[in-house]
Amino acid sequence: MIDPVLELQGVITARLKANDDLRALIDRRVYDSVPRDRDGGVTAKFPYVSFGPTTELQDDADCIAATEFTLQIDAWSREPGFPEVRRIAKAVKAALHEQEITLAENALATFEWWRADVIRAPDGITSHAAITFRGVIEQS
Repeated sequence: MIDPVLELQGVITARLKANDDLRALIDRRVYDSVPRDRDGGVTAKFPYVSFGPTTELQDDADCIAATEFTLQIDAWSREPGFPEVRRIAKAVKAALHEQEITLAENALATFEWWRADVIRAPDGITSHAAITFRGVIEQS
């Protein structure tokens, strides 16, 4: 049995890489692990999106094993200001929020956009949008 949130992450990755609006902004730069050099510096071309933290809570009911979760997708840009990273965040939301998402082994009961936080990264150059989704996966 595959981890339900890991299964969802794979489906989301494929969906984001195939989305025309998002590809116009970031090409196919969707990362689970952002490419870095030996010193830890990011070597990925900007802009891009990456997977951030997830939280999972047991949500069993009526003999159905389920996981309630939040999943964060991070958008990163080095263009001045916030316009580019906001466009990327909007495209991520449009690609995933209230869209039909089918999992092969588990069932996605709910999946919705919850919030987006747009901030300047500590380097003072990089703009960052943390786009958070939440939902429930019923496990097969």
